[in-house]
Amino acid sequence: MEFKQFAPSDILKPYVRHYYIFESNSDIEFEDIVFPSGDMEAIFNLGEGIWESWVDNQFIKTPAIELWGQITKPLAIRSKGRHTMLGIKFFTHSASYFFNDDIGVFNDQIANLYDVIGNPVKNLHVQLMETTDQQKRIALVDDFLLKRLINNDRKIFKIDKVAHILTSIKRNPAENNLGHIASKHGITTRYLHKLIYQNTGLSPKSFSKINRFQFSLKLVAKNEQPLTSIAYDSGYFDQSHFIRDFKSFTGFTPSAYLENITPVNQLLQL
Repeated sequence: MEFKQFAPSDILKPYVRHYYIFESNSDIEFEDIVFPSGDMEAIFNLGEGIWESWVDNQFIKTPAIELWGQITKPLAIRSKGRHTMLGIKFFTHSASYFFNDDIGVFNDQIANLYDVIGNPVKNLHVQLMETTDQQKRIALVDDFLLKRLINNDRKIFKIDKVAHILTSIKRNPAENNLGHIASKHGITTRYLHKLIYQNTGLSPKSFSKINRFQFSLKLVAKNEQPLTSIAYDSGYFDQSHFIRDFKSFTGFTPSAYLENITPVNQLLQL
C-alpha cells in the first residue's frame, strides 16, 4: 500500500489542498469507515479494483470518476481488488470554483463526476489511463483544473468572501458570533448562512463542529493526552460533549476508535 501527496501548481494552491495517488497491490477485501473532513474530493479510479459505499442498507459500486460531497456522518466503504487512485482534495470552500451546481446537492453521497461535468472529465480520465507516469498524471489534472478555474473566474469574488468568512468562524466558532462576522463582511446573518451552504454544503454551525472534530481526531490518534485534555483543547464544553460529538462523526467513542484505527482510514483523513 502506497500513498503519495503532490502539491498543485502555484496558481491552484489557494483552491487545491493537495493531489494524491493511492496504490494497493493487495487483493484482500476489506471494509472501512470514512469520517467527515469538511472538504470535498474528486477521485479517478485508474486500477482494476472496485470500491463500494454503503447506500440504502447495501454496498453500491462507486463510479469510475467519483465526486465526494460533504460527508456529515460516518460512511462505510468496501474495497475489492488492486487499486490505483488519483485524488483531488479541495479546500472547504474551493470546490465551488470548479462546479456549476450548489455544492450542497452532493452532501453525503459519492456522485458520478461525469454526470456533473460531462465529456471533458471523461476525456481526462482516458488520458490518465493512457499513462502510468505519476508526474504526467498530476500535470494533466492540474491543467484541467486551471482551464475550469479560468472559465469560472466570475465566481472568484463571491467564493473568496466565503473563504474569509470561514477563517473568521474558525477564530470565533461560537454560533453567537455569526451576527458580528456577518456585519464585518457587510451582509446579513441570513445571507451568510445561504452563502456558506451554497458554496461548501455546510451550515456555519456544521462547519465549526466538523473543524473542531477534525482537530480532536488528530489528538486522539496521537494518543498522548487524556480525553479530558483533548476535549478542552479542542473547544468542547466538557468530556461528555466531546465523546457525544466524536461518536456522531465516527460511530465510535474515542477509546473504541483507538482500537479500530486502520491504515486506509488514516490515509483518508490526510
